[in-house]
Parts: sequence; structure tokens; C-alpha cells
Amino acid sequence: MDVNQNNINDQSELRARGNWNEVKGKAKQQWGNLTDDDLDYAEGKQDEWFGKLQQKTGQTVDEIKDWFHRNF
Repeated sequence: MDVNQNNINDQSELRARGNWNEVKGKAKQQWGNLTDDDLDYAEGKQDEWFGKLQQKTGQTVDEIKDWFHRNF
């Protein structure tokens, strides 16, 4: 079923959102100064998002990406 008509199976979307919420929680534990707003990802704005995380965490973009790959 695809209630919101985004061509993604609703069960898959719910699982992905649940996983993302879990990863966001882990990221906030890893870097205590991150907020939900910091972790809001907008499609097409990946570079800006990583730049914001880099400023807030003091980590390099590669370190941040590596952390997300390990925890997602």
C-alpha cells in the first residue's frame, strides 16, 4: 500500500523512518549539542547538512559520514 503516493511501500517507509529516528537518537548521544533541527535532512541539501553537522560537532565531513554508515 502507498497511502501518501510517493511510490514507496508504506511498510518500508515506516521501517526507514523508525531506523532514522533511532539513528538520530544515537547521533544526539554521540554529539550532545545536536538538536532535532540539526538532524532534519532536506533532500538535495546534503552538502549544507553535512556542513552544519561539521560546524556543530567539530568533526570532518568524512568522520561524520563514517559514523552514519556505521550506525545506520
